[in-house]
Amino acid sequence: MLRSFGLRESCLRRNLTCSGESLDPITVPQESLWIDLFDPTPQEREAVKALFGFDPPTKEDMEEIEISSRLYQEDGAIFMTALVLSRTESGDPECLGVSFILAGERLLTVRYSEPQPFNTFANRAERQINVWPRGDIIMAGLLEAIIDRTADVLEKVGSEVDAVSKQVFSTNGDDPSRDYQKILLKLGGRNDLASKARESLISMGRMLAFLSQAIDLKSTKDMKGHIKVMTRDVQSLADHTTYLSNKITFLLDAVLGVVNIGQSRIIRILSVAATVFLPPTLLASIWGMNFKFMPELEWHYGYVIAWASIVLSAIVPYLIFRWRKWL
Repeated sequence: MLRSFGLRESCLRRNLTCSGESLDPITVPQESLWIDLFDPTPQEREAVKALFGFDPPTKEDMEEIEISSRLYQEDGAIFMTALVLSRTESGDPECLGVSFILAGERLLTVRYSEPQPFNTFANRAERQINVWPRGDIIMAGLLEAIIDRTADVLEKVGSEVDAVSKQVFSTNGDDPSRDYQKILLKLGGRNDLASKARESLISMGRMLAFLSQAIDLKSTKDMKGHIKVMTRDVQSLADHTTYLSNKITFLLDAVLGVVNIGQSRIIRILSVAATVFLPPTLLASIWGMNFKFMPELEWHYGYVIAWASIVLSAIVPYLIFRWRKWL
């Protein structure tokens, strides 16, 4: 999908990208300031190449790990790729690369995921007058929307982790409704999301540092101020993700510890029960033998004595365990 945005009535609004039949080439309006490519087709890539004079990055290019492959200048344009969170509300969040290319007054974004800030920023920019005159300013606004969204995600993760913490350390430790398996799964999911958020923030921090140097000679004071504020926000959020990750790790260890304590308690009860019933079982086994000559068979009160011995042999170990405070 290709979307292009230009200034109309001093607002950044979506242009109608001209195209004929399915085999006709797509035409991008010359007045476009922001072109957004989402999972582009070959025709859309050719249309962007005709406007910018270079091929947009492919998905394989955006997945390169080396910094030099993600942040560079070429053909008079600044190429930057950062990891951006998407599908954060689902059970399988993603953190995929999004390329930001500044070429003159225009901004080109290439992505293969659907981060929510792209639509949020586009809808907001349509209502703001005289705010988005150039591609670099548009990119700054888009990055701010991404950072704000990441902050919202981390805030939600923090609230969920606090709720789990209260549940784990509740004074009502014998609550039968407490499902530790669900708690572990929830903590694991939140830890995965926090890790992806940290990965995204680190890549954005590198991108902002590179952008600050790349446009240093031609950027305005406003743009430099935006970059400085965003860099501070990214750093503070990265520190917050570290705190959340440590807290989640602590809760995971605590839950496993509680589960182990519960299992140990069960094993202890079973061990005590086996020890208490061992002497009675031994006596019952002895007197249950079928030998012809057994002195006890001639006792007048043998049955009563056997029962008393069995009961007493069970009570004595129980009292010893209570005296030693093992129960």
